[in-house]
Amino acid sequence: MRVARIEEFDGPDVLRVAEEPRPEPGDNEILIEIRSAGINRADVLTRGGGYHAAGQPPIVPGFEGSGIVRGVGDEVEGFGSGDRVFAFGGSPGFYAEYATVSRECVVWMPERLGWDPAAALSVAPLTAFYCLRRLADLKSGETVLVWAAATGVGDAAVQISKSLGATVIATAGTDEKVDWALENGADYGINHNERDVLEETREIVGDAGVAVVLDTVGGRRFGESLKMAGSGGRVVVLANVALEESVIDTRDFYPRNVTIYGFQINNLMQSLGYDPRTDLTELANLAARGALEVHVDAVFTLEGAVDAHRYLEARRNRGKVVIHPGE
Repeated sequence: MRVARIEEFDGPDVLRVAEEPRPEPGDNEILIEIRSAGINRADVLTRGGGYHAAGQPPIVPGFEGSGIVRGVGDEVEGFGSGDRVFAFGGSPGFYAEYATVSRECVVWMPERLGWDPAAALSVAPLTAFYCLRRLADLKSGETVLVWAAATGVGDAAVQISKSLGATVIATAGTDEKVDWALENGADYGINHNERDVLEETREIVGDAGVAVVLDTVGGRRFGESLKMAGSGGRVVVLANVALEESVIDTRDFYPRNVTIYGFQINNLMQSLGYDPRTDLTELANLAARGALEVHVDAVFTLEGAVDAHRYLEARRNRGKVVIHPGE
């Protein structure tokens, strides 16, 4: 089978198409023919050698995908050849024509859900869903600020927040992306490269601050996030795409009883026992009936994986980027 493989840690050009043996499912595994694979920032970090759990090259990246069951292990029940599924944590990664996946990491697709939106559910929408629903416990009538609202996580966060009855302040790096976030349901938009987000937010909500901040950027933005949270506010931090240190003053959050949550999906599952299948099933059903729109911005082939990474690194995407391994 064909794969797009990281041959060494470096820039996008180290992604090369190669041939590898098609995997066979073990006792508790499912073999999936991949129709669509989601691309995430973690893939870019893996390629550059900056992802903590990456291992050593050669590496086939890809944390999520959708496709058709083509084989099951001896201990697998409930799944059969031809089932439409989406999954996470495949071996190899999902930049491949086939992958084997543990039965606990596979979810059935609703009939009305397409390959691309299904492939994009397991990282970005699940992240937004868990951070807002499970950690921040966002309530109707509260105000949430979503950093980088034109990314896959940010896009889903805006929609999920609105579905919960919240008021959404969305930031993005260009006026075009701000306008896109507003079209997707955000109530207010701020260009975080051109405007002072802290000042703009205070003009919107006053001294009360916001109830929830979803910080998908990190670095110096984390300090700003803490300052924007009101009394009893919750700040959920899930990335440091800025790749810079965060300098904070504890006086910016403890006097207002602000809670800081960290989120990292692999650690949550591997160390803390989180089983995402229930949440993923709910997300899939929301997407199938149109209550959650998974915006797929660009589609690439395996040969185009280099360009896909360049596209994502340049922050050109509005929503998700996917690969079609079989094309």
